[in-house]
Amino acid sequence: MANNKKKNLPPQAQEYQAFQKQREVKRPILINCIKAFLVGGTVCLIGQVITTFYIYFFNFTEQTAGNPTVATLIFITMLLTGFGIYDRIGQFAGAGTAVPVTGFGNAVISAAIEHRTEGYILGVGGSMFKVAGPVIVYGVFAAFVVAIIKTVLIQWGGL
Repeated sequence: MANNKKKNLPPQAQEYQAFQKQREVKRPILINCIKAFLVGGTVCLIGQVITTFYIYFFNFTEQTAGNPTVATLIFITMLLTGFGIYDRIGQFAGAGTAVPVTGFGNAVISAAIEHRTEGYILGVGGSMFKVAGPVIVYGVFAAFVVAIIKTVLIQWGGL
């Protein structure tokens, strides 16, 4: 906090802030970054192995192997979340598990699990779409905008 703001605080608040600063747990930033890097890299490595699997065994191209790879990663994440394993990995790795696809899958299934007592339709289904809905809408809207821009550039720019 800036010194000017500290001066405006009452003496008790200044004492409390000094007390809080002494007791604050120091986070091992470098170790946390290394953990996040290694776990995030491992998730990406698993994604690459899955892509190679689809290319080698199912004759996909690199372009067409992306969609089933994403679906497989989301499915694996949802299974691991359901069994409580993904949460332990997240506790260890922090941001390393927030690789967009796996983080999205975890968020969707976590919301569903949390509200399962409210029923399958309103609890599970409704909670899943609270998280997934905005992401899907934004994705579709962003794809629409990019397609419009690309079309305009091709028509007028000769790309």
